[in-house]
Amino acid sequence: MFIDKTTITIISGKGGNGCTSFKSFKGKPNGGPDGGDGGRGGNVIFKADDSMNNLINYKFNKHFRGGPGTHGTSNFCFGKSGTDVIIPVPCGTIVRDKETGNVLADMFYKGQTETVLLGGRPGKGNSKFKTSTRKAPMFSQMGEKGLDKLVVMELKTIADLGFCGFPNVGKSTLLSVLTKATPKIANYHFTTLHPNLGMFTYNHESFLLADIPGLIEGASDGLGLGHDFLRHVERTRLLVHVVDISKEEGRDPYDDYLKIRKELTDFSEDLAKRPEIIVANKTDSDYDGSHLKEFKEKLGDKLVIPVSAVLHQGLDELSKIMYEELKKLDKIEPIEFEKFEYSRGEGDEFEITKGDDDVFEVFGPFIDNLSRNVVVDNLQSMAYMQRSLKIFGVIKELRKAGAKDGDTIRILDIEFDFVD
Repeated sequence: MFIDKTTITIISGKGGNGCTSFKSFKGKPNGGPDGGDGGRGGNVIFKADDSMNNLINYKFNKHFRGGPGTHGTSNFCFGKSGTDVIIPVPCGTIVRDKETGNVLADMFYKGQTETVLLGGRPGKGNSKFKTSTRKAPMFSQMGEKGLDKLVVMELKTIADLGFCGFPNVGKSTLLSVLTKATPKIANYHFTTLHPNLGMFTYNHESFLLADIPGLIEGASDGLGLGHDFLRHVERTRLLVHVVDISKEEGRDPYDDYLKIRKELTDFSEDLAKRPEIIVANKTDSDYDGSHLKEFKEKLGDKLVIPVSAVLHQGLDELSKIMYEELKKLDKIEPIEFEKFEYSRGEGDEFEITKGDDDVFEVFGPFIDNLSRNVVVDNLQSMAYMQRSLKIFGVIKELRKAGAKDGDTIRILDIEFDFVD
């Protein structure tokens, strides 16, 4: 089975909590706070692996979670960072955010790694909250929660040459005789159900060649199998357009050529402008050469290379021309994009809503960050929370929203009575 597009869930690890502790030993019973910080949560990292050729590993394995950071301990001991989760993908895989479609990474180069989701930040121990006026802070900071996101992985084969054309025109046979690849070959349509790769070698240089499953008319609109694989020719430097010159199936090679060109144009204007070599295959069945002559006349000054993949005829000329054309072209490069990064909820933004139960609820990045610094059963911590709500305008906005004395306010899953 060949999988070239799938969706997975990635979750970064939670940061470890800071520790509330006080140093105490013989001769110094009040040594002061010594609580250490927690550990960082595990990151989610993608890695390009050239030993993989599709995304079949993620057909059923859909959830990937970074390890949580451990909590800080006494004596200023920091917690251990959470384990990063590494997701290996084939070279050429593009990772996008499911919700927005923005590109997170293009895993183009062998061994390339990209951190897509950062683990939660660690909480600070109470030793970090000691000040000249607060000698013994009775609270510490909680670790930041990890992020939970859906991402789409889409494989776009990285190849120097891409064979395209109608089904059963001999693309797989050509691949097998030009490379050491062993694709499935049979005399019926859609024998090839997924892109096949082979290494084409000429003049002591090697190039990757991809056999793309047969296109049909309407492929760019979702018909047939080819529409699923048009993305695989987007990265090719040179298109090798194969037509069946024999007319054994009652199709006209020139008409086939025009239809495939239209599908390429409809799918991508850039793809349609890609350099192209036209190969007229199955010349062994064009006994008097009339079909080839007619095809060339209709194409005008376009170069057509006649071959018979079955009889291995014309392959030397084809190999030479493919090599010479490739030498003229620049190397394949990753796509150009502005990398999308997930927000960690920074800032002082918040929202206020009033539910059907007449409870005012305050939420947003400001509240999420505040939650890390609040310990409900500690008076110092709660006093800090009340000051923060006033300083950052939450109390003022609650009044504007209609909150009055005695109304219930819900913050951080805790309910309070509003006192004006």
